Amino acid sequence: MARRFVLHLDLDEFIAAVERLRHPELEGRPIVVGGDGDPTKRGVVSTASYEARAFGIRSAMPLRTAYKRNPDAVFLPVDERAYLEASRGVMDTLRSFGFPVEVAGWDEAFTAAETDDPERLAREIQARVLGRTRLWSTMGIGDNRLQAKLASGFGKPRGVFMLTSETWAGAMDGQPTSELWGIGSKTAAKLEALGIRTVAELANADPEVLAGRFGPRTGPWLARLARGEGSAQVHPEGWVARGRGREHTFQQNLTDPDEIASEVERLAREVARDVSRERRRAVRVIVKVRFAPFFTNTHGVPLDGPSADPGALAGAAARALAKFELDRPVRLLGVRAELDDPGPA
Repeated sequence: MARRFVLHLDLDEFIAAVERLRHPELEGRPIVVGGDGDPTKRGVVSTASYEARAFGIRSAMPLRTAYKRNPDAVFLPVDERAYLEASRGVMDTLRSFGFPVEVAGWDEAFTAAETDDPERLAREIQARVLGRTRLWSTMGIGDNRLQAKLASGFGKPRGVFMLTSETWAGAMDGQPTSELWGIGSKTAAKLEALGIRTVAELANADPEVLAGRFGPRTGPWLARLARGEGSAQVHPEGWVARGRGREHTFQQNLTDPDEIASEVERLAREVARDVSRERRRAVRVIVKVRFAPFFTNTHGVPLDGPSADPGALAGAAARALAKFELDRPVRLLGVRAELDDPGPA
C-alpha cells in the first residue's frame, strides 16, 4: 500500500567529484579543494575527497595542516561557478520526477512522494542523477525530514538507507546526541553536563529539566528530535539563505587597528553588494576576528532597520568591531549579514 515518504538526496564528496569530472586524470588521487589552491598559504579546506579523508583531512581544516598530513594530495582552488552549474543539473534531474523538490544547498535536496516501494524509487533517482550528471549520490528515506536527513548519513557513500518511526529506536537510541541533526558540539556538551549522553537518554529526559536549561521552546524540541519527530513538509520554493558573508585570511598578520578597520569596511561593502543582488535586506551584522595563532571570536550588532545600504552595513560592522580588544595580531577577518525574509529591497 502506498504511503508518503520524504527522501533526502545528498551528493557524495560533491566538490571533489565535480573537480574529478573536470580533471579525469585525478581519478583515485586524494583531492583537497580550498582557498586559491596553494597549501603554503593561509586558508581552509572546503572539501576533501574520500581518498584525502583517509589521511585525516577534513573540511574547515587549515590548508597547511592538510598539506602536512598528505603533501602528495592534489590541492585545487575553489570554483563556485562550476559547482553551482553542476548543482543545477542535479536539481533539474530531481525535478524531472514530478515531485516537489526543496533545494537545501549545492549538494542536497529533499523531495516527497507516495509510493509502496520507496527504496526502488530512491535507486531510480540515484541512477537518473548519475546517468545525467555523472555524479554519485546517497539517498535517505524517512517519514519526515529529520529521519531522511539522518538516513542519508547512514547510507554514505552511494547507498540507500531507510530510517522510519518504526526503526528509529533500533538505529538511534545508542547514538550520541551530537548525531542528531540540529544538535552541535556545544549543545551536546550542555546535555552531557546534565547526564544526557545518548539519544535514548534525551528522548526520556525530564521535560522540566530540559526546559529549565534550554528554555521552554528549545528544551522540548530537543526531546522531540531524540524521538525522531519532525516536519514532513517539503517546500518547493527551496532553501533560502539566512545570511551572506565574506571573509579574508591574510598571509601576513594585521596589527594596525586602522588597517583592520579598513578591511572590515571593505568586507562589509562587499557583503552589501551580495545582499542587494538578491533583493534582500540585512537586519544584523556580525564581525568575525581570528587572532593568531588560531583563536576566533565574533560580535554582532543590529541595524536600525532592514537595509542593503553599503554605508549602513559598514557602519554596523564598525560598531561590531569596536567590541573587540585588538590586542593580538589578526590573521582573518569576516563580515556576515543576517537577512530578513526574501522580498524587494
